[in-house]
Amino acid sequence: MIMNESKLLDQTKALAAKYLQELPERRVFPDAAALGELEKLMVPLAETATDPEKVIQRLNEIGSRNTVVSNGGRYFGFVFGGSLPAALAANWLAGTWDQNAGMKVSSPIGAQLEKVAGRWMLDLFGLPASSAVGFVTGTTMANFCGLLAARQYIYERKGWNNKAHGITGAPPIRIIVGEEVHASMLRALIMAGFGMDNLIRVPTDDQGRMIADKLPELDESTLICTQAGNVNTGAIDPIQAVCLRAKEKQVWVHVDGAFGLWAAVSPKKHSLIEGLEMADSWAVDLHKWLNIPYDSGLIICRHAKVLQAALSVSAAYLPDSGEPDPYFYTPEMSRRARGMETWAALYSLGKKGVVDLVERCCGHAELFAALLEKAGFRILNQVTLNQVLVTFGDAALTNRVIKKIQEDGTCWCGGTVWKGITAMRISVSSWMTTEEDIRISAAAISRIANQEIRANSKPVIA
Repeated sequence: MIMNESKLLDQTKALAAKYLQELPERRVFPDAAALGELEKLMVPLAETATDPEKVIQRLNEIGSRNTVVSNGGRYFGFVFGGSLPAALAANWLAGTWDQNAGMKVSSPIGAQLEKVAGRWMLDLFGLPASSAVGFVTGTTMANFCGLLAARQYIYERKGWNNKAHGITGAPPIRIIVGEEVHASMLRALIMAGFGMDNLIRVPTDDQGRMIADKLPELDESTLICTQAGNVNTGAIDPIQAVCLRAKEKQVWVHVDGAFGLWAAVSPKKHSLIEGLEMADSWAVDLHKWLNIPYDSGLIICRHAKVLQAALSVSAAYLPDSGEPDPYFYTPEMSRRARGMETWAALYSLGKKGVVDLVERCCGHAELFAALLEKAGFRILNQVTLNQVLVTFGDAALTNRVIKKIQEDGTCWCGGTVWKGITAMRISVSSWMTTEEDIRISAAAISRIANQEIRANSKPVIA
């Protein structure tokens, strides 16, 4: 069995290496012929076993042609990072070790790596060293955990025992969000039991930033959800101003920082996120700007005991390790050792490497915007981080251009609507993206857009 496993892993390694070598030359999105191959997978489950080598070969034959090359240098459709080499290798090793990282007793190495990586993250972001850090699947789950901690905090202040009585009949909680609140934050709010009709929405400025002066009166029943990194413009809410208002009433402030939280590591961008350390909880994706394999995110909470009270349970068979186990700060008890990739990525990059990764992506976004603007297209946002919004004309024309760009395969960008204007959204997040990738992509976009403009221009009648 061991020999068979070794042979299988060697086969898989060779296939993976070939895929990575071909990555720069691959189409960013599968073509129609490749997509048609997917139907070949729709077969009944076999009655008998299949040789694992044949399984992997079949998976590679059809699967590798139908991947989206979001880990390459020219994918700009969503805020997707790639996988850093050290993080990818750690991911392979984590799968081999097959650790349950919920408790120290089930994985001493998993728990220790998360402890170390968590401390490194707090240091990078400049957050309180005593904060709790939980490794979750992504920002949606991190936001969810932050909300549960905030709910626990407010209920405790109100004398309500949430674990005993649940939320039925509980004291009301006032939820404040910006008008540009992200869908993942809304999803987390729904899962935490907060109805959309009860949200208090604060007006935002022309870049999508919450206007602090428009905050309503605050009280001890209030929770404010701020945003670091608008998904369209990259803009960051005035967190310091919000926190100063909140401090007067000891109001909990949560920061949805999926990708914008990384501005804190950059000396060039840190002013955009001043006051970050004053909040109570923070959510961040690791598979975005840190370029960690999916699924990886962090919930960080200033009040460790509150987060533990919101999420942990006790049972006779669970060991008492003397200090919090990893599962104290996450919804899951059994889970993969997802902190291993984060530790490996940070160890390989070092502080300077993390700063360079963030600032390099921001520089590429600025170059992208400059090239498209020079080509005659309208940039809709202030390019402060890694997001660019460009429009090519009316909604119909812009949508046609986006479709043609996606079909072309040179790069991949998605569409959005910003302040009533249909636009193409460009997100630069991958460690693999180079200046050449930006120039090649901008040239392809300009070529396609100009072709569409010429093809759809009406002839002048004399």
